[in-house]
Amino acid sequence: MAADALSATLLFLGVSIFRFGPASWQQYWSDLGVDARVAALLYGGGWVAVLLLFGLYRLRARWSARTEVVDVARAVLVLAVSTFVLLFWLKLPNVSRQFLLLLFPAQVVLTIASRFVLRWMFATARARGMSRRFMLVVGTGPEAESFADRIEARREMGLHVIGHLGESDRGRRGRPLRRPTLGRLEDIETVLHTSVVDEVAICLAPEQLALVEPITRLCEDEGRIVRIPASATGLTLPGARIEQFDGIRIMSLVYGPDRVLALMAKRALDIVLSVVGLVLLSPLFLVVSLILIVAEGRPVMFRQVRIGVHGRPFTIAKFRTMTTDAEARYEDVVALSDTRGAAFKMRNDPRVTRVGAFLRKTSIDELPQLWNVLRGDMSIVGPRPAPPREVDEYDVWHRRRLSMKPGITGLWQVEARFDEEFDTRARLDLTYIDRWSIWLDLRIIAKTIPALVANPGH
Repeated sequence: MAADALSATLLFLGVSIFRFGPASWQQYWSDLGVDARVAALLYGGGWVAVLLLFGLYRLRARWSARTEVVDVARAVLVLAVSTFVLLFWLKLPNVSRQFLLLLFPAQVVLTIASRFVLRWMFATARARGMSRRFMLVVGTGPEAESFADRIEARREMGLHVIGHLGESDRGRRGRPLRRPTLGRLEDIETVLHTSVVDEVAICLAPEQLALVEPITRLCEDEGRIVRIPASATGLTLPGARIEQFDGIRIMSLVYGPDRVLALMAKRALDIVLSVVGLVLLSPLFLVVSLILIVAEGRPVMFRQVRIGVHGRPFTIAKFRTMTTDAEARYEDVVALSDTRGAAFKMRNDPRVTRVGAFLRKTSIDELPQLWNVLRGDMSIVGPRPAPPREVDEYDVWHRRRLSMKPGITGLWQVEARFDEEFDTRARLDLTYIDRWSIWLDLRIIAKTIPALVANPGH
C-alpha cells in the first residue's frame, strides 16, 4: 500500500512536470483552481482505494504474473473512468487529456514494475532466512511430501518445512523422505515444545482422519496456525477458512492475532518508541552504568536467554541487579519463590545487590530491553518473556502465551501486579492476546507508568 500510494503520488507530479514544464506545471494546476500537491495526494489515495477494491492487497498463495497484470490494468480502467466522471461532476473540463493519456498507461507500468521488484526483494530476503516461519508437516505419505515440496517451492512465502511426523521415514515409492522424520504422531507435543514451529500442516491418510481433531485442538491450545489440504478428503472443520494454494483446497485455522495491518502498526509503534526511548534515556544509561561500575564492578549488563514467539530463543538485556554468581545460586533460592506456579519471583532475593534493589524498585533495570524491542525480539506490550527452565514447566494452555511477541509491559503488570498466582497472570496474558488491538496497547502503555509510581518495586 505504501509503495503504491507513494509511486502514484510521485507519478502524478512527474507527469505534470513532463507535460507542462518544470517552470509552469504548478501554475497550470493553480489556474484550474487546484493545488497540485493536494491533487497528487488525492490521486495516490484513490489509486490505493481502487487496488484495495480489486483485492490486490490480499495474500495470494497462487500468484501469477498474468493475473497481476490483468488486475492492475482493470484497476487503472476503473480509475480512469472514475476520474473522468469526477472531472465532469466538478466541472473541470479543461484538464489536459494528453496529461491523462500519459498518466494512466504509465500508472500500469509503474505499479507492475514496483510490485515485481517488491516480490523479488521479499523472495531474496526470505531465501536468506529473514522473517522465516517454520512449518511441521504431520504425515509421511506421498501427499505430505508433495505438499511440503510445494510450500518450499514458493520462496516468497518465507515458510521452511522443518520435517515430518509419522510412522515411517519413507515417502513416494518407498524412497527416503527428503526432510527428517522428527518422531511418531504421538510425539507432536514434544516436537512443538522442543522446536520452533509457527504452522502445522496436517496431511494424513483417510484412515487417520480421526487424529485431525485432537491435533488441531492441541495447536489451538498453543496458538499454532493449522493448514489442512482438504481437496481429497472432503473434511470440514468449524471456524476454518478455505483458501486455494496451487490448485489445492486448504483449510486454515488461525489462532491468535492475524490482522496484518494492525500488527504492522504495532511494529511501527515499537520502532518509534524504542528509538525515541533509547535516545532520550541514553544519559540515564550512562549514569547508571558508571554507578554500577564504581559500586558493584563489571559487568554492567545482565544477559539471559529467554523464549520468544513459538519457542524462538533470544538474549534479553537488563542492567545487572544481582551478584555475579546469581545464576549459580538459583537452585538455592528457587524453592523460596513468592509466585506459585511456573515462574520465579522473589521480593527479598538475597542475590540482589544494594544498587540493584534501587534499579528494581524504579524498574530502571528493564529499560535496556528497548534494544530488544528495536531488534524485533520483543514488543513494548506483550506477555513477559520467560527463561527456558520456566517454559519447560508450562502446562499446555500456558504455552499460548508464546503465540505473541513478548513485551516489556503487559496486561497483568497493570491489572494484577500483586497476584502471586502464575495461572492468574497467564490468563490475563491470554486475555490480552484474544482482545489485542493497537488501542489496547496504547491503554496499557498509558497505565504502566502510574502503576509503577503507585506500586514501586513490583
